[in-house]
Amino acid sequence: MKPYQQIPIQECGDPLVPISPETFAIVTPHPYEALGAPYGDRSPYWLRKTVTNKLQQAQNHLQSECPGWRIQIFDAYRPISVQQFMVDYTAQSLAQQRGVTIEALSDSEQESLLETVYQFWALPSQNPATPPPHSTGAAVDITLVNEAGQAVEMGSPIDEVSPRSQPDYFQPLTDAVSKTAHANRHQLRRCMETVGFQQHPNEWWHFSYGDQLWAWLISQKTGRQPTACYGQA
Repeated sequence: MKPYQQIPIQECGDPLVPISPETFAIVTPHPYEALGAPYGDRSPYWLRKTVTNKLQQAQNHLQSECPGWRIQIFDAYRPISVQQFMVDYTAQSLAQQRGVTIEALSDSEQESLLETVYQFWALPSQNPATPPPHSTGAAVDITLVNEAGQAVEMGSPIDEVSPRSQPDYFQPLTDAVSKTAHANRHQLRRCMETVGFQQHPNEWWHFSYGDQLWAWLISQKTGRQPTACYGQA
């Protein structure tokens, strides 16, 4: 169990609603659907209504500083079945990068591999007290596009399982690309945190509002003990 999963949830009943493709830039085709992730009749481009409104506010703030720029949605709502699919897919991919299959690993090697996976992917828990953040409809993976609709330099791709995914990885580096990547990550974080989102400590692209991770991050910064208002959707 991760520390944030101990935060209590008081579900507020805020509905899942579609994200407007006219308002935000959206990655198409959806990256996990393209892999065969089992969404069924649910859409990966949904969020809780309040979270969607907050995202609009964040984009307004972004455009006041960077005219023409937009938030690009990479991923939002995930059924738990999709969370399990992507955990399995990521584990298989990491094993292949090491030249082996998961089945060929010893129990201890498999455990070590999954520890790496779970640094970036939440456990696909069916327990209503410990839902994965994306399965609440309160978490969103995003980047930025400029006035020409082109993704800006962030230093590493979304979902990369490496230290480069940490939000401030490029801060101490002085080459031009690293400085640009850090500045763009800082711009993204500023526009999101200004309206109340919290950023995942290990992922520059992951932000949430109202889930357990959001509440836990606030408690770490302020000493207050807020409750989460979104459980499994």
